[in-house]
Amino acid sequence: MQRGEVWWVQFDERRLVVLLSGDDASGFQVMQVVPPAGFDIGGLGIEVTVGADEGLPLEGVLRLAFPRPGLTPCTWLTTVSRDDLMERAAILPSRKLSEIDDALRLAERAQEPAPATTAKLSEMRDALRRGELG
Repeated sequence: MQRGEVWWVQFDERRLVVLLSGDDASGFQVMQVVPPAGFDIGGLGIEVTVGADEGLPLEGVLRLAFPRPGLTPCTWLTTVSRDDLMERAAILPSRKLSEIDDALRLAERAQEPAPATTAKLSEMRDALRRGELG
């Protein structure tokens, strides 16, 4: 088992995860493959697409939310044990791993919200209240 492998795990349902670290005593750091947001999340986070081009059985994204003071973003990063890994689904190519590494670095550097980000959050909150996002 190595970094870049994509595995099926059982959380609340069967889900795909990408191994981001090798096995150690505390397990593997992984990121869940989730459906795309369906709207522009620029300034709020970043999505790295994965799917058929990488040999996966479904299309999805690895989503990283940018940290914000006073906000705990939902995260799809977690740690699993070797026993949690059910079946290997694919191995990501090195170019996709580089894209993921770039996204992780970008998410770590993003700290203070820009005015455009604050405006986008307000716009999204209003759309949620109106039932336009979901």
